[in-house]
Amino acid sequence: MSRLISGIVLAVAALAAILFLPVFALRLLVALIAALAAHEYLRIVGGDVRLFPAAAIVSWVLSGPSGVTAVWLVAFLALAMVVVSVLFTGLDAGRSAAAAFSLIYIGLPLGLLVTVHAVVGWKATILLIASVVVSDSMQYYTGRLLGRRPLAPTVSPKKTIEGALGGVVFGAIFMVVAGPYVFSGVGPLAFAMLGLVIVTLGIIGDLFESRLKRQAGVKDSSDLIPGHGGVLDRIDALLLAIPAFWIFASMYAGAA
Repeated sequence: MSRLISGIVLAVAALAAILFLPVFALRLLVALIAALAAHEYLRIVGGDVRLFPAAAIVSWVLSGPSGVTAVWLVAFLALAMVVVSVLFTGLDAGRSAAAAFSLIYIGLPLGLLVTVHAVVGWKATILLIASVVVSDSMQYYTGRLLGRRPLAPTVSPKKTIEGALGGVVFGAIFMVVAGPYVFSGVGPLAFAMLGLVIVTLGIIGDLFESRLKRQAGVKDSSDLIPGHGGVLDRIDALLLAIPAFWIFASMYAGAA
């Protein structure tokens, strides 16, 4: 029951934020999400959790008026994080680099998401999120109905190849049907390709975070959200999908 209630509250809050918050407030909210997710990620990979605000800074700057022209900041801050971590925390270069990856893995895509929202509009944001949600839901139901062969047994034993294929197919169909309401003048083939890329990256993103948690020996990134784990658990499928969607929006709606 707590999972259901939490899920409803999260869905309503996310929809309200997308529909009603001005861009400045949305930037603040997304920066907070980036900070929370980065804190969870750093705990998982054994990085210095005191560096979690860097992901929020990247998200904030990339979603501002300068937009993606400030992508160089990601590289600069990532390098600075590695240097600071190696010099002052005693972590080795590998773990320090893994910690710096939070800027690219979390801060960058969340910043790009707000950029798309600001330039293209709330419909684009909902299209992306809904495509991932539809794919995730159909992976579950298709897997329960037809699933026989495990997709990645050492990473996520419950995921099946049949479920993943169901998620990809239905996610692509949803994009073909809903995409024209957001991007006019784009053919169904382009939407089908976008849907395939988005949901495939979503599946990879989910498996990537699952691998991180398994290596760390934890079930969830945190217990912040009752029944759902942490913030990173909720956005893992979106993180890899957002840059691809931003590229599409840049081509067809001038989001860059």
